[in-house]
Amino acid sequence: MIGLDQLSNDLAGWLDTTFVQRGLLAPEAFEEAFVAVVTGAAKDPDAPDDAWLAFYRNTVDALASEPVPGGTNAEMKPVHERAQELVAGDEVLELGCCFGFLSLRLAAAGYRVTATDLTGGTVELLSRMAPQLGADLDAMVADARAVARPDGCADTVLAVHLIEHLPEAEGDEVVAEMLRLARRRVVVAVPFEDEASATWGHVRLFDTAVLDAMGRRTGRPFTVSEHHGGWLVIDV
Repeated sequence: MIGLDQLSNDLAGWLDTTFVQRGLLAPEAFEEAFVAVVTGAAKDPDAPDDAWLAFYRNTVDALASEPVPGGTNAEMKPVHERAQELVAGDEVLELGCCFGFLSLRLAAAGYRVTATDLTGGTVELLSRMAPQLGADLDAMVADARAVARPDGCADTVLAVHLIEHLPEAEGDEVVAEMLRLARRRVVVAVPFEDEASATWGHVRLFDTAVLDAMGRRTGRPFTVSEHHGGWLVIDV
């Protein structure tokens, strides 16, 4: 049995290494299994918000302190720290936010944040959990290739671990959309992997050369760096 105190995003990594990588769980069944474990810890499985709130609180607390070494939170923390360091201005738009932990971090730091994701259920969950965590942010469903927001609507637009889920042409569409939406800066972060992770839905591999080529295709000033993965920063 997994209790509420054990729920955090480390659960995702545990399911991957314990079941998916050993061939005991198909990658396409990962998300369903993850949700089942979280909701199964709820006092009432038909009203599992207590479990989701514990999942959010435990993850936010871990990311703000010292996560368990080797877990998903430990992998996420330096990425989120770097993303915050790269934010220019006060207003941030995050594309592909998933559960929204980076957006929650930025909102807690005083930024005006809009978090977007293509999955409506995830956005709705973040919208319910954020107020209970004391976070003030907006969450909306959006396709990162065509966001229903006006040009230059945010100082910084973030896509942190998003475009590895997309083919090259669609990834370039996302970057072009980010440039339309940003007043000051676009920040793209990707993992560097030896093999695209099927568990996480990755379809592309990246290195600094791939990011450099992406930057050159924009025709804008950019930098490429490496810090727990790769970073493409384009100043608008």
